[in-house]
Amino acid sequence: MKTFKIALFTVLCAAPALVLLGVDKSKKTAEAGPVARGKYLVAFGGCNDCHTPFKSTAKGFVPDMARMLSGHPYDTKLPSPDLKPGPWSAITAGNTAWAGPWGITYSANLTPDTNTGLGIWTEEMFLKAMRTGKHMGGGRDILPPMPWQGLAALTDDDLKAIHAYLRTIPAIRNQVPSTVSPGGNNSFE
Repeated sequence: MKTFKIALFTVLCAAPALVLLGVDKSKKTAEAGPVARGKYLVAFGGCNDCHTPFKSTAKGFVPDMARMLSGHPYDTKLPSPDLKPGPWSAITAGNTAWAGPWGITYSANLTPDTNTGLGIWTEEMFLKAMRTGKHMGGGRDILPPMPWQGLAALTDDDLKAIHAYLRTIPAIRNQVPSTVSPGGNNSFE
């Protein structure tokens, strides 16, 4: 009985400490500032899964962090896909180009490069694009597989944090190809 009381006392005394040590990571990240929060959200949202080209390694394909969030490599040539109605799929080992009934989309360059990335995007443009699904907040449709509808559900503060973080990563010059329509022309840009 004495051992049980000691064990119970230990658990009861340790519980508050464990709760304090296990504080919600997202709350800590939010308190650290918008850039840290944005980095957390970009990692949690899996942005590198499509916007960072993959490279082949001994352990399989992994994101090429030297080209982090730079989108589909401009010099990667693709075979012509069969654009019949039906399911969509990745069409490169780099996981940065997608084909479906809408045509071919290429993952955008999210780095702050002024000419080929988000360098000229204002915070307002970024928020509007994520809320409306329109490029630069008012242009062409943002096409699959970009999950902008999910991002639209984030708070303004979370979207601002993502934008703030994207402004801090290395700018990579990479002109992503224009979207190709089902007819085979680059009519979406």
